[in-house]
This record gives sequence, C-alpha cells and structure tokens, in this order.
Amino acid sequence: MIVMKFGGTSVEDAKAIDRVASIVHGRLDKQPVVVVSAMAKVTDTLLTMARAAGEGERKTALKLCRSLQERHYNTASELLGTARFTEFHSELGQDFESLDELLRGISAVGEITPRTTDHVAAFGEMLSSKIVAAAFEARGLKGAHIDSRDVLITDSAYMQAVPQYEETNLKLQEKVLPLVKAGQVPVMGGFIGSNRAGITTTIGRGGSDFSAAIFGAGLGADKIEIWTDVDGILTTDPRLCPDARRIKVISFDEAAELAYFGAKVLHPATVLPAIQKNIPVYVLNSRNPSCEGTRITTRAPHTKNIFKAIAAKKRITIVDVAAPRMLLAHGFLRSIFEAFDRHKVSIDVVSTSEVSVSLTVDSNQAIPALAADLAKLADVKYEGRKAIVCLVGENLRETPGIAAHVFRELADKKIRMISQGASEINLTFVIEEDEVPEVVQRLHKTFFSELDPEVFA
Repeated sequence: MIVMKFGGTSVEDAKAIDRVASIVHGRLDKQPVVVVSAMAKVTDTLLTMARAAGEGERKTALKLCRSLQERHYNTASELLGTARFTEFHSELGQDFESLDELLRGISAVGEITPRTTDHVAAFGEMLSSKIVAAAFEARGLKGAHIDSRDVLITDSAYMQAVPQYEETNLKLQEKVLPLVKAGQVPVMGGFIGSNRAGITTTIGRGGSDFSAAIFGAGLGADKIEIWTDVDGILTTDPRLCPDARRIKVISFDEAAELAYFGAKVLHPATVLPAIQKNIPVYVLNSRNPSCEGTRITTRAPHTKNIFKAIAAKKRITIVDVAAPRMLLAHGFLRSIFEAFDRHKVSIDVVSTSEVSVSLTVDSNQAIPALAADLAKLADVKYEGRKAIVCLVGENLRETPGIAAHVFRELADKKIRMISQGASEINLTFVIEEDEVPEVVQRLHKTFFSELDPEVFA
C-alpha cells in the first residue's frame, strides 16, 4: 500500500486533476490511498472571506464565496461531463449553501474565532477531495471519498490542532483499510480533522503533507509520495540560484532541517510519523511524473560533498537581551524563554555571551509586546530585516575546517550570529536580508560545483 498526497497546484484545475488520475491509475497495483490539498489559492481565499465576514464586510465575503463556487462547478463540469455533473451538482451546491450560511452567521456576530476559522478553512479540502474522487470514478478508478474529519482525530487547539494518533489509527483501520482491500481508491482531504466532539479542526498550514504521513504511518504504508510542482528537493531555491540541482536521496533529519529553515517543498512535521515507522517519503512532480524525485529515508548514503543543500529564511528579527548582573543568575534564561512562550513567539537560533543573549524569531506583530515584557528583566533591543542561512550536511561536527571554508567565502559580509554544534547536520548563520541572493549563490558555486552522482542528479 502507498499513500499519495497531491498539493494545491497538482489539483488546481481540471487538467491538473486529470493528470492526477493518470498518475494514480499507473499505481493501482500498489493499492493507493490518495490525500489532496485544496485547489491552489483556495485556502487563502477562504481565510480572506472569513476575515471579511468577521469585520462586517458581508458582501465582500459572499462575493468571494460565489467566485469559488463558480470555479469548483466549472472544474467538476469539465471533469465529469454533463450527465455525471448533473448528479454531482446538488452535493456541491449543499456545501456552498453551508459555507454561505456560515459566512452570514460570522457577519451577524461580527467576530471570527479560531474555531470558526477552522470551519471555513476546511471547505477547500472537503470540496477538492469530493471532486477528485468523482473524477476518479468517471475514469474507472473506483474512487471512494472519505471525509477526513471522520478519520483524523485531534485535540481542540483550533488552527493548530494536535493529532491523536491512537484514535486516528483505529479510524483508519475501520474506515479506510476495508476500502483498500476491496480494490477501491480512498480519497481524503489533508489538513483537516475533528476533535472528539466532532467539531472541525485543522492541523496548520502545510498540514496536508502531515496528514499524508499520519495516514501512511497508521496504515503501515510501504511508502508515502508527496506530489508537488517541482522535481523534488533541490540543493537550494532555484529562484535564487538557477543552477540548483535535484537531490536524489536525503535523510529525514536533513530534510526536516531544510524545511524548518526555509525550504518550502515539504512541511517539517511531515517526516515525524514516517520516521517512527521507518517509511520512506518521496517528493515527486505531478507535471513531470517520469522524474524519480527525491527519496527521504531514515539514513541517507554517504556523499563526497560536504553539504547536501542550502536553505534561507527571510523576515527574521534579532532580539538582544543584555543583563550583565543577571545572565548567570539561576532562572534567568528560563525567564527569557517563558516570555517568548507567553507571547507565542517561536525561536530559531540562540547565541549567548558573557553579558547577553541573542535570539532570532520570525518577524511578526507580537515582537514589540514581547520586547516590553523582556524589558522587565533586562535591556532589550530588536532589529528586523535579517535572514537565516542554513547549510545542511552529514557529520559536520566531526569534519574539521568546515566553518573556516564557509566564512572565508563570505569574508566581506557582516555575519550577525553563528550556530554550529547543537546539531551534527547544520551550520547556521544570520545576515542582512537583502544579501541572501548573493550569499546563497556564492556558497552554492563553492560547494556544489562538483556533485556526487550517487546523491545528486
């Protein structure tokens, strides 16, 4: 059995969904379970209309709803033909009536809550999974739609719900496995679930990858395929460096580090359920299905190259906390991290000196309030428009001279923070945001001019 997840651009219109059907048809002998995202840009539109309704802009919200309805109707009609679409039309219509009523209710209350946000956001995956399942049926694939909310059980932390694995696995065995054994192709939406009371939840943006890994682990799949619009994980962002190359095989740990520090091909949490069950994950291109993509495994083969890839994460703020008399005092660092926790601000890189602590965070609106809170403990400064550059490779801690090699290439650049040693597989540093393209291009030219053919394409 395999789990195949198709992202938003892979199901963005009728032509894309037709490609998906063709890809799945070629894997019927592997007993596929299919997970789909919302059609491209649909989740963004749903969240925009939810905010508009919450701010009392009912007409704007309903207009956006009608445009989405037309897009889904047109896609379904093109895929199904007149006779099948006539049968399917009323089901889609009921979903959009529910969405319309929900938006009117939000507008009447004049407030949008996390719980209601999840309810609105879930429509994208619900609709796309129904359309894809119907398209499969129309092409003889025995598609069977399953509402993910009946399978993925979570807690009640709306917008960032935590999966409850034991209960979810029981639901997978009960609702999905019998269909697979009967030769059907289950189709589910990613990203969405429900709590124990049956109330709709979501597991965060990018969560469709996570859903696929959860389902793959729970079903004991042989592999998990993440289908996107690129050929796999590349040595760096091709928009920054056009000569970026495909990585054939990479370890789970390396892939997670890259994803966390800016690589957008897969969601960092994707790898966690797969690691636990030692299930390989493949990143593939639905527009180029003949490409072998990137295989992510527990342990990757040794490579002659020092690094596997370079990632960059922009919109970073450095927060400096200085308290000469307090730094080594018992509980001081704990107090700093508790402040970050109170303001729900996550930390990327930490550096300490004799008299100060420097931390990097994603730039967001909470930082002024966080700084004011930290000012009760020490002197605080913060500075935005920074970027994190992360070089990922294996056994970096044990390889002498790596840092010297990297920073010799950047001798004319102002490096704000450096982190190496916390992990064996990454070397991280902070620079000015506008220098990212030049820095990445220099490093890529230095470390990827010659490639190990066993690991890179």
